[in-house]
Amino acid sequence: MATEAENRVLDDGELADALIDLPGWELKGKPIAKTYEFTSFPLAIEFVNQIAELAEKHNHHPDMQINFRKVKVLCWTHKFNAVTQADINLAKEVEHLFEKH
Repeated sequence: MATEAENRVLDDGELADALIDLPGWELKGKPIAKTYEFTSFPLAIEFVNQIAELAEKHNHHPDMQINFRKVKVLCWTHKFNAVTQADINLAKEVEHLFEKH
């Protein structure tokens, strides 16, 4: 479960600063999002399953869209309808997962 600090909604400046450290992630409406591309459908599904494990571990779940070899990950805290530090932390972990592929 996210701590109080992780549940804090980021202001525009904090969000912009956080996105500097997350190449390819962009604010898309309320969530931050990035699309990852793989060489095969099974690799894309493996990535989604790894994200699912992370999400369960942190009890913080992104939205994901699968389109053949592409996986779009969207992070925002539904409870606040905004991006929180927990979303930034999850996005960083997703980046680390992708680096291993």
